[in-house]
Amino acid sequence: MAFNTKNTNKMSRFQKYFCILVTIVLSLTVFQQGALAQNATASQRICGLWENTDKSLRIHIFMQKQEFKAKVVWFSDTEGKPMSYWKDKRNPDPKLRNRSILGMSILSNLTYNKKNRTWENGNVYDSKHGREWNAAASIDKNDLLKVRGYWHFKWIGKTMVFHRLK
Repeated sequence: MAFNTKNTNKMSRFQKYFCILVTIVLSLTVFQQGALAQNATASQRICGLWENTDKSLRIHIFMQKQEFKAKVVWFSDTEGKPMSYWKDKRNPDPKLRNRSILGMSILSNLTYNKKNRTWENGNVYDSKHGREWNAAASIDKNDLLKVRGYWHFKWIGKTMVFHRLK
């Protein structure tokens, strides 16, 4: 049986190009998945347990349904009473005034801005005054979390600074 050498050369050339194409596609897919994972890692850098600089408040930040939220996990302003004693008594909604401050959600709707490497368009709740403010957050080069509560404009507000516990 004789082989046609022209057809086998064409097949091997086709196979070479096919292998090159498959290699390129696989490489691009791996690169894209790595870039997506890196972005997810960058955005989730905010997640964890944080304590404010005067060591009077600890919050746990987590991601839920593509937004970042935070809950109060500990605070020291208890006047000798257990943390579970303290309620949200200054809330403008009378139905919410009996909820416990411990475990309360105080930060919501934050979304990650990849370009600026910040978390923006959120809300922060101040239980001492019963007010909700606009919120933004960033992590500086020293791994300090800066949460800014503001009223419509970022320059009208206050920043709380936290260090990471976990």
